[in-house]
Amino acid sequence: MKPDLRTALESGVLVGDGAMGTYLYQMGFPVGIPYEEFNVVRPDVIRDIHRRYYEAGARVIETNTFSANREKLARFGLEEETAAINRAGVALAREAVGPDAYVLGAVGSIRGAGRRRVGEETVRRAFIEQIGVLLEAGADGILLETFYELSEMLIAVRIVRNLGTATLVCQFATDGSGNTFDGIPFAEAFERLREEGADVVGFNCHSGPDGIERALDKLGGSPLPVSVYPNAGLPAIEEGKVTYRAEPDYFADKVPPLLARGVRLIGGCCGTTPEHVAAIAEALSRQAAQAQGRTPAAGAGRPDASVPAPPARPTAASKPAAGFAPSRTDGQPAAAIEPSLVEQVKRRHTVIVELDSPRDLSIGRYMEASAELQRAGVDAITMADNSLAMTRISNLSIGHLVKERLGMRPLLHVACRDRNAIGTQSHLMGMHAMGIRHVLAVTGDPARVGDLPGASSVFDMNSLDLIRMMRQLNEGVAYSGKPLKEKADFVIGAALDPNVKYLDKAILRMEKKIEAGAHFFMTQPVYDPLKIEKLYEATRHLEAPVFIGIMPLMSERNAEFLHHEVPGIRIPEEIRARMRGLGGEDGRRVGVEIAKELADTAMRYFRGIYLMTPMMFAGMTAELTSHIREKTAKTGANANE
Repeated sequence: MKPDLRTALESGVLVGDGAMGTYLYQMGFPVGIPYEEFNVVRPDVIRDIHRRYYEAGARVIETNTFSANREKLARFGLEEETAAINRAGVALAREAVGPDAYVLGAVGSIRGAGRRRVGEETVRRAFIEQIGVLLEAGADGILLETFYELSEMLIAVRIVRNLGTATLVCQFATDGSGNTFDGIPFAEAFERLREEGADVVGFNCHSGPDGIERALDKLGGSPLPVSVYPNAGLPAIEEGKVTYRAEPDYFADKVPPLLARGVRLIGGCCGTTPEHVAAIAEALSRQAAQAQGRTPAAGAGRPDASVPAPPARPTAASKPAAGFAPSRTDGQPAAAIEPSLVEQVKRRHTVIVELDSPRDLSIGRYMEASAELQRAGVDAITMADNSLAMTRISNLSIGHLVKERLGMRPLLHVACRDRNAIGTQSHLMGMHAMGIRHVLAVTGDPARVGDLPGASSVFDMNSLDLIRMMRQLNEGVAYSGKPLKEKADFVIGAALDPNVKYLDKAILRMEKKIEAGAHFFMTQPVYDPLKIEKLYEATRHLEAPVFIGIMPLMSERNAEFLHHEVPGIRIPEEIRARMRGLGGEDGRRVGVEIAKELADTAMRYFRGIYLMTPMMFAGMTAELTSHIREKTAKTGANANE
């Protein structure tokens, strides 16, 4: 007879299962339907998924009941099926797994990250109904998961304890801030949960393994056993489908550091599959073998890489970019208008540096970092538009301050995520009024990956539509077709990802953006010199300048996170090997060395360099800028070719 779950977690580590909803999506079932209803209409599918996770090594199985409460089921007219769906959820999990597995009744937040204004009494009634049915049906315990506020979690905890002594696991979603959404530090929240009778505390969803690991570091210890169910990195949209990047092997590599932080239950959330669970189980098995004196084989060393000398990139210095005809009707003489980056990059190497605006209200450090970059000789500071859906000070406000206080050129990203067509045109008109000309049009990361995952993603338009809107404003026409009294003079940038599987498709989309009105391109970070050469060959027929993205690495952990969890970034094994074991000043030093090598390669093929500042370490991108300036001064590479 197996011990109860509390005892099992006190004496060892257990493997949890992986995602249900995203796994059903990967299997071809459409979004927007209540997957919990599958417990009664497609029990064969749910039973099979539970079995796959069990066979992969999971011994803690969640019921398919995450959103099976009366409030959420009512959206689909299923509120009267609440009891039947939850009861079937427990039965299906029991039928699919062996007697050595534990079945936890999964209960999700009702208010969610959007802080829905659902009254406390409504929340309490819904939890009483759902949790009561799950326990009556024979669940070994309750898993409260993806909660954002301690106040709502406590309502559910007290209900579980009023109904008995079942094992209770409590998991918050975290964006790495260290606090719940109602402002309680997680260390304090976990202590409160212990006092109220929780048996296990931890984190799931929203963050990948690295983000969960960082949350545990900020926690600094837990009064109870810890459970973690990370996402498979950040989601991305590829060919119209949501995908996740973190591979099973990466999850396996994260097992030892998680165990070192006191984790006793490890599973997976969004994007994870039975393959991820199998990798976790195998990693735990290896860990046990090492404890008995066996050691794994050492890893391979770093191979050398060489880059051939490139041919000169053709230019068209005398011909303006397609569709670009800046004009002013405010009486300002043309000579007073600063040359655009498009004009400048055709004459010499041009460096733009990304420095994202602050996530809090203080701007002192940001302005100091901007001034440091100015002294290094950057040609423009570019500012993302709440990248990764993380809330920051408006880049329009910061861009204006940088322009007015430092006399620097701002290049603002504009995302389609946060504003409808009205707000987007208004935003662009405000930029024009402030004399900010350079813009990068991006689609934007989905809101649910950021620090306010309950926020709406607008997406009234995509990046092509946004480019067309800016082109029309340059022509003196509003997006509605209404003529304007003045023409804008936006220099329109567009994004280019050279790390995609099929580069030819990316080039076709690039050509469509040029046709829509794009004047130049900025790429995702590139860490492979051969990709820079291939991109040159693929784009040499186009006149629109390309700014090659380079972001210096900071540590081994940073390199692994970017490679495995962030969409659009791939780092070759030889680069990751050079970062292995490094952190702090040593990590940043080697990261800058690697970035200098990449910049040297990029300058052979392209005149535009786009540096990205990691975590406000402006000294790193300032050093890279100085390196580029010194390099071009020595070689005379800024002369027209």
